[in-house]
Amino acid sequence: MKKTFLLVGAGSRGLLSYGKCLEDIPDADVVAVAEPREWYRKEAVRRHQIPEENVFTSWKELEDVPKLADAVIIATQDSDHITPAIMLMKKGYHVLLEKPMATTLEDCLQIYKQSVESDVILSVCHVLRYTPYFRKIKSLLNEGVIGQVISVDHQERVAYWHHAHSYVRGNWRKESESSPMILAKSCHDMDILLYLLGNECESLSSYGALHHFRAENKPKDAASRCLDCTLADEGCPYSAKKIYLSRAEQGEFEWPVDILTTDHSVDGVIRALKEGPYGRCVYECDNDVVDNQVVALKFKGGIEATFTMTAFTADCARQTEIFGSLGTLKGNTEKLEVCSFLTGETTQIDFAEHSNDVSGGHLGGDRGIVVDFLETLRTKKPEQVRESALDALRSHVMAFAAEQSRKENGQAQELASYFNLENTL
Repeated sequence: MKKTFLLVGAGSRGLLSYGKCLEDIPDADVVAVAEPREWYRKEAVRRHQIPEENVFTSWKELEDVPKLADAVIIATQDSDHITPAIMLMKKGYHVLLEKPMATTLEDCLQIYKQSVESDVILSVCHVLRYTPYFRKIKSLLNEGVIGQVISVDHQERVAYWHHAHSYVRGNWRKESESSPMILAKSCHDMDILLYLLGNECESLSSYGALHHFRAENKPKDAASRCLDCTLADEGCPYSAKKIYLSRAEQGEFEWPVDILTTDHSVDGVIRALKEGPYGRCVYECDNDVVDNQVVALKFKGGIEATFTMTAFTADCARQTEIFGSLGTLKGNTEKLEVCSFLTGETTQIDFAEHSNDVSGGHLGGDRGIVVDFLETLRTKKPEQVRESALDALRSHVMAFAAEQSRKENGQAQELASYFNLENTL
């Protein structure tokens, strides 16, 4: 029997990622959509043949509408998760919720509690757990190939151009309009550490700041818009001409270019750079989220970890090195290297050979979580989901604690006192 979906937020994540994954799954249908932007709303209707009576311009219109589907994908902006999530769970919808759950710890807790009270499946899109790459790391650790895990060094290498796109010019540039960087971008990383180590985090501390993308660092001859700037061609790596226009001129209109405009032509991109936020000089934006942050964490069992999020890399990847009593494991999302102290040998694993049948964005994680969520809907056994709603809540606690520590100049946060899950729940 087919499982049906309501799509709340039909943008880059809702329609073009999770919705796209559903397009080629025969026993799943998107039957309703709520999206304020006309082009995306019409595109959702076209792709999924949604009937006119199930098309809405806002999730608010759903309040007085009877339940339309088995489940809902909520992929609105971060601050717009809490209200539709609570309202739709009360109606009995199972929920696939884009990360972060919400922008405050209190709202995250409220969402979790409502899922329990409504007895619905809540799956938060920490998609890294669903990738062949991180699943392989997890299985190697469980097999004990590097012995007792002692410590971990994990990096989120955002890439200079990606950071400029999303966190200087884009929707996640201001904490007040979205959420802190550790939540908007790196709740993935808090979660993957929780997943790989299999133990709760006991304490952490964090430092970080907005170092570079500030008005005082603007070059003397730079203009307010890249199309007017003499530095745009060769003198500035963050040039919008380099990041967007050069791609469009080569016929590339996928992400990140498709975020600028729905007019997929060179003229359309030029118009967007002249008039829209993505054509601004990175030193004249209204951004305030950090461009570099470091977190030191201690997990139960004595395992220590460090996490670094930085904008200042050429590659856009996560890099992880795990140090064990019998060896080390190092990976960059494309390849893994396992070094054995017993044999002195290093084994390489190429992930083109371990992708199984999982494809799609985020290393296959987007499709992986959709498939997992569908299977949970079919079996009605939420305990089988790869990440429970409580796990998602715990990783959000880590992110909120890290941000509090950063704002308190690295003061250590004891997570048991910061937020005691057992007592609160």
